[in-house]
Amino acid sequence: MVLLSMTASHHELDMSTLELLSTGAASVGRAAVETCEAITGAVVVATCNRFEVYLDVDSPVDGRGVQHASHEVARLVAAASGVSEDVAVGAFSTRTGPDVAAHLFEVAAGLDSMVVGEREIAGQVKRALEEAREGGATSSTLELLFQTASRTSKRISNETTLGGNGRSVVSLGLDLASAELPPWRQVRTVLIGTGSYAGASLAALRARGCEDVRVYSGSGRAEQFAADRGAVAVTDLVTALEDADLVVSCSGARGRVLAGGAPRVTEPGAGGDQVPAEGDELPADRDALLGGGDALGHVLDAAAVVRARSRAAEAAGDEAPHRPMVVLDLALHRDVDPRVADLDGVLLYDLASLKAHSPALGSLVVGQARRIVDRATQDFEETRLGRAADTAVVELLDDADRRIAAEVAERVAGRRAAGTEVDEAEAEALTRSVRRRVHADLHDAIVAARASALAVAQAEAEAVVADAEAALRGAGTSGSDVEVCAGR
Repeated sequence: MVLLSMTASHHELDMSTLELLSTGAASVGRAAVETCEAITGAVVVATCNRFEVYLDVDSPVDGRGVQHASHEVARLVAAASGVSEDVAVGAFSTRTGPDVAAHLFEVAAGLDSMVVGEREIAGQVKRALEEAREGGATSSTLELLFQTASRTSKRISNETTLGGNGRSVVSLGLDLASAELPPWRQVRTVLIGTGSYAGASLAALRARGCEDVRVYSGSGRAEQFAADRGAVAVTDLVTALEDADLVVSCSGARGRVLAGGAPRVTEPGAGGDQVPAEGDELPADRDALLGGGDALGHVLDAAAVVRARSRAAEAAGDEAPHRPMVVLDLALHRDVDPRVADLDGVLLYDLASLKAHSPALGSLVVGQARRIVDRATQDFEETRLGRAADTAVVELLDDADRRIAAEVAERVAGRRAAGTEVDEAEAEALTRSVRRRVHADLHDAIVAARASALAVAQAEAEAVVADAEAALRGAGTSGSDVEVCAGR
């Protein structure tokens, strides 16, 4: 059995390429299990920072099997996203061995995020496992891997200050926007979206003292979302924009159309990580379709902003100063037309620009977190490899139970042959006495058997990793960005 993962992230790719690859993220894991006999489990982690596929690969347990599985996933990604297979293969980066666990544990802890230390990714990792489980696509090894990742993230949260200041893409965006805005209690905000990410954005706005928040959604969910949170729902986006100081857009309503015309839509989850749609579906302006109806256009285009600002200028009169506007586009599949940034008096921050402004975190707290990750990685590998050792220990214990039963039966039979009756209480006492002696003698044998089995498992794992690395290099992927993490 081989544990394998493929990762594309903001470290290696521009946001537009990552956006394309993640278009069909929701379908890749289950499709991999259904279409490739060697893949027995799959979990997909798709966020605004990354697109990762973790796989459990059955025989052949060698480099060729790893190579086949990785290329099969690249083919599925290409088919789902519309890019070529060469682009899909070249979009991922590679790791092998214990780095599979180490990488996922770092991701879950926020150590590999656009904003280092953000906490929302932990929930996304947990939900990724739940979705794979609901779709029947996970495996026992992947369950162990992801559950350990969640426990490691929680431990880092409890034992370090990493993420203690509410670090997230949302908070970073609002921090940058604040330099161009009035005091927060005076800021008039339009929030586009009704998913969990929109909920997190509204909470962050309220925490800063912003009370004037109007919610827009092309799906019709704005009214209930706003009522539940004490905000105001609007149905006319252009009118709402006329006096807006800040626009926060996180509907994620752009996406491709599936066969049969049904839209496939995703909306970011709380704090900056993409999950299957919980909010908007189609934007109200269906005239925004691009590419011959193949994809949805921007939820907020430049023309809408121009119309809104023109109306505001007319209403205010020629002498009135033009109100500046800050637009935060927090959706992976850009909600906002990039041409909005070219408009006079409008400042646009999207994920790419937020990435460029992401602050570094102090080395001390990062070092503390990484030490916890290292320990968790070692424990995970010992647990995973220890399953083979446990088999050897179980065999010894089973043999000991057989010997105990045989000895007790022989001694009871001997006493009865001598004319001494043995009742149930005496038989149980005799069994306990024999078990203590046999198990005491067995301790050294168990320690030796476990150590031997662990050594064999470790050697096999190292051989598989070396074989996988050689196969992937031979396939011409070593210089590309394909990430394949493999272990035995």
